[in-house]
Parts: sequence; C-alpha cells; structure tokens
Amino acid sequence: MAPNAKVTEALDRIKAVPSEEQGPEFESILANIKTLSTPTTAIDDLTTIANSFLQAGLGVVSTRNVLSTFISTLRDLKNEEMWVEVGSRTLSLIAQQPSSYLHDAVASLRELIATAQENNEDFLEAARTLAEIPLDNSQRKVTDEDKARIWVRIVRNYLEVDDSTAAEMFINKLKNIMHDVSDPELTLHFQLSQARILDAQRNFLSASQRYHEISFSPSIAEEERLHTLAMAIKCGILAPAGPLRSRHLGRLYKDERASQLGEFGILEKMFLDRLLAPAEVAKFAEDLLPHQLATTSDGSTVLAKAVVEHNLLGASKLYRNIRFEALGELLGLDADKAEETTARMIEQGRLVGRMDQLENIVWFEGGEASGEKGSGRAEVIVGKEMRTWDANVQGLAEDVEQVTNALQKEFPDFVAANLMVR
Repeated sequence: MAPNAKVTEALDRIKAVPSEEQGPEFESILANIKTLSTPTTAIDDLTTIANSFLQAGLGVVSTRNVLSTFISTLRDLKNEEMWVEVGSRTLSLIAQQPSSYLHDAVASLRELIATAQENNEDFLEAARTLAEIPLDNSQRKVTDEDKARIWVRIVRNYLEVDDSTAAEMFINKLKNIMHDVSDPELTLHFQLSQARILDAQRNFLSASQRYHEISFSPSIAEEERLHTLAMAIKCGILAPAGPLRSRHLGRLYKDERASQLGEFGILEKMFLDRLLAPAEVAKFAEDLLPHQLATTSDGSTVLAKAVVEHNLLGASKLYRNIRFEALGELLGLDADKAEETTARMIEQGRLVGRMDQLENIVWFEGGEASGEKGSGRAEVIVGKEMRTWDANVQGLAEDVEQVTNALQKEFPDFVAANLMVR
C-alpha cells in the first residue's frame, strides 16, 4: 500500500529545506503523525518517513535525534503489530547505512519488537530478536546490569518454548556478570531461571534445592513463595531416591509452610518412607508439567521411576529379605525389572543390600546408604543369619528371666502358686 498523500506532501516540502535544518522538520511530522496518517496506512507512512530521514544525510547527531523521536512515536502508538512490522522494516533500512553510530537505536527497536512478540506469545522469535542486540561492541557502552536484563529476558523466552539448551547458553553468560549486578529483581529472575533449567533437564534434586531457596525471597509475594515451594516439593519427589533426596525431603517436610500445600500428603509419606498407593500417585501427577511426566530411556515415566525407587526403599524398611517375584508384585513390576532396579540402586549407593541371584532373593541390610557409587553393596558374612537368630533367642530368654525375677520380688505368693522357678 502506498503512503498517505498528506505524509508524502510533508516529506516533499522537507526536501526544499537545507539539510542542516531538516531534523526538526522530520520531528514535526512525527509529532503530527496521527493527523497526517490513518490506521490503514500508518505502517507504510512510518516506513516511508524512516527511509526519508535515513537517506537525507542529516549528519550523525541529527539522525540520532530523529531516530530516537521516531522510536518514541512508534512506542506511543501502542500497536503491537505496528511495532513488529515497522520496527523490522526500519532495522532493514538501518542495515543499509554505515550505521555504527546507531547501535543504541537498533537495541531500542529490537527491544520494542521483542516486547510485542512476547505479548503475542511468540517467545521463540522474541528470544531471537533480543539475541541480535549488540551488547559487546566497542562503540557502545553497555553495563553489566543492562546485559543481564537482556539475557534474562532471552532465557525466560527460551524456557517458555522448553528450549533449555539455548536457555542454558545464556545462563552461562549471566553467571560471569551476576556478581556485579545489584538489582534484586534481576537476581531473582536469574535464580529462578537456573531452577527452571535444572527442572527441564530433569536434574530434579538440584532444581528442588534452588526452588526452595527462592521460596524464602522477600522480593516476591506470599502467593508466589508458596507456588515456588510447591515446585520445590514436586521436584524433590521426582528426584532419584537415596540419602541426598531423603535429607532434602526432610528440610521440605519441616518447612512449616508445606502443610498448606496439596503436595504435603505425598511429601509426608515419602519422608516417612511409607509405601505410595497408585491412587495417590495419579492425583499427584495431575499437577505436573509435561517434561515432569516425560518417558525415560527404559520406557517408564519420570514419576513412575521415582515412585518405584521410593517404594523399594520403603520395602527395605519393612523386609529383611524378599524374593524378586514378591518384590515385583509389591512395586508393580515383573521380577526381572524389580531385580534390575534393586541392583542399580545398590550399585549407585542409594540402597544397602546384597542379592542372591541363585535363590532370587534380595537381602536388605538396613542403615542409610552414603550415596557413593558402590557403597551400597553389603558383604556376605558366613553364619551371620544364624548368629543373629542366636542373639535374638538369647535376648528373648534374658527378657523373660528379668520379668520372672521382678514378679517373684513383688508377688512371691503368686509366683509360688503359678510359676515353676528353677
């Protein structure tokens, strides 16, 4: 569509003005753009104006001033479609100029375009737009705080489309400068982004620890603190069962705010090593994010794997030994899968025990595993079970003797009449 006739006439009149006086004339057109233009021609009108003053040879200072006014005018029109279209066209026009002195304007235009894209939920394009902002240029001084503000926005946009790989690249850049950033809001967004990346990468224990730290931040509202605590609990529950998770679940369980949340029931059962019923697990799964329900390499979901490992730890507190077939029935697995899961947890130091594959039995040794690889394997001690049995019988006999002596001392007549004491 051709530009509005009024805009064309105004631009033609400027051509008759000396170049050193054209800057204010362009600014005057921009100030009256709502009168000169119409909604249907506004995009073409603004593009034509941008092309005119960029081609006019106004000089460095005048071009900067007019371009700054142009961007302010575009922003004030509050039309997101126009921000994207006019902003993109203007960037193309600037790219055709020897524009080394226009880096600030380029940055402002890209931020404006990205804002429109974010509002339209076009997060991937917003991230790409922001990533092209010149931040490491010798001709443009950019503070660490300004860099952090842009990089945090990029990270958050990539996370909105679940691209944790790209987000992590910018998080790594942020790690190098955040010690010089004093803005508490930026620091909070940085920490939250770190937690979300760990969460997306299924590093649930570290993600839970980060979420829990953020849940104490006074910079966010109470409702948001509770939401972040809920995320910490979810990730803690999904983390691999073992001593590290047990200690962290203990911290979450002892947080007095946790009892207000719907996730507290399953947290309590996990902390107390109680077995989880399928109905409880299904209810908990309703509030999980898609990546938290993703299928792992062995065909099970992240949640199913976490529940099986937890129930296996719970079984180790209930049983001294158990056959693989019975253990599989308890865990909802076949005997081979139960054996494989048990062997992996013992090997990784998350469960203390030993396996007798000839008898298809696992022996739980009790105690807490250290979490170090290989530390869960218990040594087979010859005659250990018999000695344990003997010790138990001896202890029972000693207890009976103590009770009998106490009765004889307190009630000698009753003992003489009813008990035979040797």
